Amino acid sequence: MPSTSEPTPDHAGDDFASRVLAVVDSIPPGRVMTYGDVAATLGSRAARMVGQVMAYSGGEVPWWRVVRASGHPPANHEHLALEHYRAEGTPLLGGGTAPYRVDLRTARHDTH
Repeated sequence: MPSTSEPTPDHAGDDFASRVLAVVDSIPPGRVMTYGDVAATLGSRAARMVGQVMAYSGGEVPWWRVVRASGHPPANHEHLALEHYRAEGTPLLGGGTAPYRVDLRTARHDTH
């Protein structure tokens, strides 16, 4: 039986997830981070794991503020995300008949 002071793999995953959610919750309105940015803030390169955390546990935090490296919103949530971006004044590129994306040069949140 492991001691309570040593993290088990399950607890390590929970810790990563809670840290991801804390970073996402700290992104200001109108700003975004990529999945890779969130991972890097945590000292990790696990952008895909950030995506998994967001897919399974991100509903309670401002999930629309985490975008793909291209600036595109989370897959299959483009319409919902667009409502949030417009309400928060997030800088966008494109639109009309073309898919939109977030203007990362002006909207990217830097935690450093």
